[in-house]
Order: sequence, then structure tokens, then C-alpha cells
Amino acid sequence: MKKSDIHFSVELDDQNIPEKIYWEATDNPNEGLSDTRAIAISLWDQYHNSTLKIDLWTKEMEVVDMKRFMIEIMSGIADTALNATGDQRMADDIEKTCQVLSKRLEEEIKQQKQQQQ
Repeated sequence: MKKSDIHFSVELDDQNIPEKIYWEATDNPNEGLSDTRAIAISLWDQYHNSTLKIDLWTKEMEVVDMKRFMIEIMSGIADTALNATGDQRMADDIEKTCQVLSKRLEEEIKQQKQQQQ
């Protein structure tokens, strides 16, 4: 049986806020640690029938990028919903929500640029 490992390393400031996040995986074509500004991990706890979540982001993560990250996560969940359950309607509903949020984010970015001028 093949085994694959994923490791995360988080550097915290004196208030336990992430400053740096690193990750590596045995199946990653890039050797060694890679850095990132945010991670979102969800696990299914079959014993409690609930989801366990770990969401971390660094001080350097821009709000716009964080919003884009969340939209992309949701879009990926739409794909997972379709692949794991075959529920096209659920996947479409999630994707429609992503489209609404993407449009709203584009409008926010446009407004920010106008305010900076």
C-alpha cells in the first residue's frame, strides 16, 4: 500500500497569530518546504458525525485574497459534491453562490480602486 504524508509547520508570534505557514507533501513535485499565506483543512469525524476544521492565515494575507481563497474553496467543494455524491443540483447551487460572491468581490475591488484615485 502506498503512503503519502502532508506536513504543516506554523510560525507564531508572541500572541499565537501565524506569521509564516509552510507545508510539504511526499507527492509534491517540489522538494522541501513551500510557503503559503493560508490553509483550510476540514476532516470528517465519523464518531461525532461532524466536521473538524483548521483555518489559518498569516498577517500578510490580504483581505481580497482571503475572499478569493474562500470562493475558490467553495468552488472546489462544488466539484467534490458532484464527484462524491453525484448530486448535480447541489454542485450547481454551490457554484451559483460562488458566481454571486465573485461578482460582489469584483465590485469591491473596483470600488477600492476608485477610492484610491
